[in-house]
Amino acid sequence: MGEQVAEAAEGGADYVHVDVMDGRFVPNLTFGPAMVQAIRRWTDLPLDVHMMVASPEQYVEETAQAGADIITVHAESSAHLHKVVQAVRDAGSKPGVAINPATPPSAIEEIVAEVDMVLVMSVNPGWGGQKFISGAVDKIRRVRAMLDELGLDAEIEVDGGIDPNTARAVAEAGADVLVAGSAVYGGAAAVADAIARIRAKAMGA
Repeated sequence: MGEQVAEAAEGGADYVHVDVMDGRFVPNLTFGPAMVQAIRRWTDLPLDVHMMVASPEQYVEETAQAGADIITVHAESSAHLHKVVQAVRDAGSKPGVAINPATPPSAIEEIVAEVDMVLVMSVNPGWGGQKFISGAVDKIRRVRAMLDELGLDAEIEVDGGIDPNTARAVAEAGADVLVAGSAVYGGAAAVADAIARIRAKAMGA
């Protein structure tokens, strides 16, 4: 894992996106704070930790201490979202909020001014390699309009099905950060070449 992270960093990645899954909020079970800590030793890039867990408040402090620069929690995962977001900031990390494909942007209206990142899921969270949900493009536009109307500078991140075929549409809609897994590591191209191709398409080349 460390070698793959280093390869992405050397290949031009801006962030390292780390999915934490608990087998409850999503069906899959993956990395926790210990893996975040291990990855931290391999790169100086910001660690963008996506908490796909049912009770994110239980893991905020440990994840921040492990080296997470950004901790994103799901709007659907907590009844006390403001409290969780504040806990992330108090722990020394930047807070983000994520919304699933079926969750409207209106669900984050009351928290968006408190976060540094809004993550729009363009697949249902849990498994890599899923097909991009085209409705995410309009949702990104609506989130961008919300941020602009409020004068906020939070980044918009999109995660799920991002590849050279979808990169331009999400970038044009207002996404700042594109998360790619299978498109970077799952093909025959070198990691640096895969990243460069996605970036070029996002920029309209």
